[in-house]
Amino acid sequence: MKILLKIAALGLVGTLASASVASAALKNGTPAPAFSAPAYLAGKPFTFNLADALKNGPVVVYFFPAANTSGCNLEAHLFSEAVDEFRTHGATVIGVTAGNTEQLAEFSRNTETCGGKFAVVADAGARIARQYDALLPMKPGWSNRTSYVITAQGTVAHAYSDLNPKQHVQQTLDAVKALEHGKDG
Repeated sequence: MKILLKIAALGLVGTLASASVASAALKNGTPAPAFSAPAYLAGKPFTFNLADALKNGPVVVYFFPAANTSGCNLEAHLFSEAVDEFRTHGATVIGVTAGNTEQLAEFSRNTETCGGKFAVVADAGARIARQYDALLPMKPGWSNRTSYVITAQGTVAHAYSDLNPKQHVQQTLDAVKALEHGKDG
């Protein structure tokens, strides 16, 4: 019986590991779904519109499971530290989540997370995450940790999906730099 439990546990770990590094469904060259939704920047509410943001250049749309959770706090902090470099390369960063959306005003201004440096979108009912095939398999209704680089023309240039938050900034920054130099992301 103990051997069967060990085998079952190993199978579960393997399944979760492969799910955490699964690739995002939207492929390079795919038109990015347009969206407009409630958002917060430094605690102040506004409506974010992807089409408007794309008029200024590429947009990094990064989905995260929920505000004020350890991995999401780390990822937001890493993006806030790098946001000036994204801007140097002409890109806008926007976080999108379906989890703990009632906490986004505080999350957007907290120096331990966004620090008021980029906006976060409240994705009620995971509507946007569903369009981007970025739903969290273990908790449907929440966003998966998936990052996209959208070109100014509105197409996906790069997609990266991994529950570990540590590589999302570098992955998307490299893709933005590649766009700037006329290469595919």
